[in-house]
Amino acid sequence: MADTLAAAPEPHRRDTREAVLFGGVYGAVLASSMVAALTRYGHTSQDSRRYDALWLLVTALASALAHGYAHFVADRPPHHRWDVLRTLVDEWPLVAAVLPTVLVLAGAGWGWWPADGVEYPAFTLNIALLFTLGLVTARWSHRSWAVAVLIGAVDALLGVVVVLANAIIK
Repeated sequence: MADTLAAAPEPHRRDTREAVLFGGVYGAVLASSMVAALTRYGHTSQDSRRYDALWLLVTALASALAHGYAHFVADRPPHHRWDVLRTLVDEWPLVAAVLPTVLVLAGAGWGWWPADGVEYPAFTLNIALLFTLGLVTARWSHRSWAVAVLIGAVDALLGVVVVLANAIIK
C-alpha cells in the first residue's frame, strides 16, 4: 500500500537555457508580429509609436502571464504556496526579448529617430536576436560551431518569415 501512495513527481522545472530559448524566440517573434500588425494599420506618428511601445509591453506581459499560468496548471499537484509565482517569474525571457523593440518604438515616439519606417530596424533587431538566441543556445548544448550557426540561421528564418508576410500583406 505504501507503494501506491508514493509521492507525486515534482513539477517540470525548465532550466535557464530552455527558458531563455523558448521565451526569447517567442518574444522576438511576438515583437516582430506586433510591429508588423500595428504598422500595417497606419501607426507611424510619434504618438502612435509611443502607444505601440506600451501596447507591445502590455501584450508581452499578458503573454508571459498566460504562458506561465498554463505551465502551472499543466504541472501535476501538489503545488506549494509560491509555485505559481515562481512559474510566472520563469517567463522573464519572453518579456526581456521584447524590450529592445519596445525601446525602438518608444525612441521613435520620443523623437530620437523617425517614427515612419521604424519597423525595419525593429525587424532587423529581432532577426539578429533570433539568430543570436539559436547560436548561443546551441553552443550551450555543446554543438559544433557549424551546427550552432545553422540553428541560429533557422531561428532567424522565423523572423524573416514575419518580415516577408508583412511585405506581402502590405
